[in-house]
Amino acid sequence: MPMKKTIAAEAKTRDADRSRKAILQAARDEFSVYGLGGARLERIAAEASVHKRLVYYYFQDKDGLFSAVLESVYEEIRDAQLYLDLKDMAPLAALRRLIEFTWDYYIAHPEFITFLNSENLHKARHLAASPRIKELNSPLLQTLAGILERGQKEGVFRAGIDPMQLYITMAGCAYFYLSNIHTLSVGFSCELGSQKMLTQRMLHIIDVVTAYVLR
Repeated sequence: MPMKKTIAAEAKTRDADRSRKAILQAARDEFSVYGLGGARLERIAAEASVHKRLVYYYFQDKDGLFSAVLESVYEEIRDAQLYLDLKDMAPLAALRRLIEFTWDYYIAHPEFITFLNSENLHKARHLAASPRIKELNSPLLQTLAGILERGQKEGVFRAGIDPMQLYITMAGCAYFYLSNIHTLSVGFSCELGSQKMLTQRMLHIIDVVTAYVLR
């Protein structure tokens, strides 16, 4: 009898995990298209093939669901960064690789930029309430700080560089271009989304950051 109860409990847990993951994926798709304001829990539940009540059961309300999706989005990009294995690379090569990764990730995951835009409209109130956001950002700053420290010891980088400010510059150079690519393309009468222009932009960011950090 105890064995049957254990198996039943495990099966219930697996079903709950599948339902929760399905809701999160459906919510990511919904929020990336409609934003927080335009998203509808009815559509999310239908896409996840669950009853709407289950969405409320796991996430309480739409804000709770949006917060959970935001955390998962941040977790994915931070996990991907950890796989870069930058510790064994020369400092300048490691810095360049981090820039390339950030640029490529934004292009491959346009929903990430959409979520950033949406959350900034709400003054980051969901992230501010998240107990995990600092935990998710810390490894990145530690990695960048390590790259800068190695570069300074080797006499390649100048001293006094703030890892946080440097990352904001790296990410900002990519984020502004991609989040405003349509208006910039019209304003400058140039297709900034072409592969040629995207490559030029990435190389430009590398040049700008490199010029800043070198001795």
